[in-house]
Amino acid sequence: QVQLVESGGGLVQPGGSLRLSCAASGSIFSIYTMGWYRQAPGKQRELVAAISSSGSTNYADSVKGRFTISRDNAKNTVYLQMNSLKPEDTAVYYCNAYLMRRDYWGQGTQVTVSS
Repeated sequence: QVQLVESGGGLVQPGGSLRLSCAASGSIFSIYTMGWYRQAPGKQRELVAAISSSGSTNYADSVKGRFTISRDNAKNTVYLQMNSLKPEDTAVYYCNAYLMRRDYWGQGTQVTVSS
C-alpha cells in the first residue's frame, strides 16, 4: 500500500505557473505508474498526465505543451509543472498511484486560476 500527499496548489493569475508535488510513502515508489488527475466543480475527474515506472509519459490534449509530469524515485516524489495556466485549469488536483489494478489517491490540492 502507498500513501500520497500533494502540495503546491494555490491561486495564480492566467498565464502563470505552479508546480505540484506528490510525496509517496509506504511502498516501493519506483514500480508504480503515477498520475495527476483533476476534478472541476460539476465535472468528472479526468486524467491530466501520467508517468510510468520506465518514465514514459502521456498527457491530456488540453494540457499538452503546457504541463510536464516528472518523477524523482530517490525522493519518492512525482511533480506536475504547470505553465501558461488558464481559468479552465481550475480544479482540485489529485495524485494517483497505480499498480496491478489497484489505485491509490491523495487528498487533493486546489488550483485556482483567476485574475
